[in-house]
Amino acid sequence: MTTTTAYSALTRATYLASIRDRTTVFFTFAFPLVFLVVFGLLFRGQSVDGGLAYINYVAPGVLSWGVGNAALFGPAFALMHWRRDDILRLIWRTPTPLPTVLASRFVVAVVVGLSQAVLFTAVALLPFFGLHLDGSWPLALPLLFFGVAAFLAMGLVVGSLADTPEAVAAIANCVMVPMAFLSGSFYPADLLPGWIQTMSWVLPLRYLDHGLTDVLAGRADFASLAVDCGGLAAFTVVFGLIAARTFRWSNRT
Repeated sequence: MTTTTAYSALTRATYLASIRDRTTVFFTFAFPLVFLVVFGLLFRGQSVDGGLAYINYVAPGVLSWGVGNAALFGPAFALMHWRRDDILRLIWRTPTPLPTVLASRFVVAVVVGLSQAVLFTAVALLPFFGLHLDGSWPLALPLLFFGVAAFLAMGLVVGSLADTPEAVAAIANCVMVPMAFLSGSFYPADLLPGWIQTMSWVLPLRYLDHGLTDVLAGRADFASLAVDCGGLAAFTVVFGLIAARTFRWSNRT
């Protein structure tokens, strides 16, 4: 089997496994959507930061958190299960290199992230919520790409450290839940205390949320977009290096 054929087969298998698992589908699409609807209803008609509607904060915020959650949890659980069930050792003995396996997961994660973006934006655009979508929305695509890469790298670290599903969930939630509040996903970052705003820039979700908020509101430029994408790329490299150092082929080694 060539590398290309293996890559195609793995990508298809990963995609089918994702859509067939009802729990995964629920927590990837329906669960974040609940937050969008709830916050959209609670703050409907309210404005922030000189007239920008609250929905223009909560829609990209929930989207950022949803994309980050999916990109982190999926690889983390998969890597933990593969190592526990000795699937990684089998991969190690086959001609299929590990980067090919990871690349297939990345492609599926990007597709899932784009699907989330379409769904959440479509709901927020309903007249009842009133999201205003600026014509610069295509600039969100590179942000989603780099965002998925950063959180997938984080997921590889979590999956390398955790040996049980409970450990994966505990570590991932301890990372994602505080980050959501500190990065502005559930509450506009502009309204947070100044020291928290400053501290939030050490979190990858802050760059994704900031970039998507600016893009959807029509106030993004290429300089700020480059900073946000560069920050996410830097986190990808850092967590990728950590994942490489903590990676284990089996729990028995």
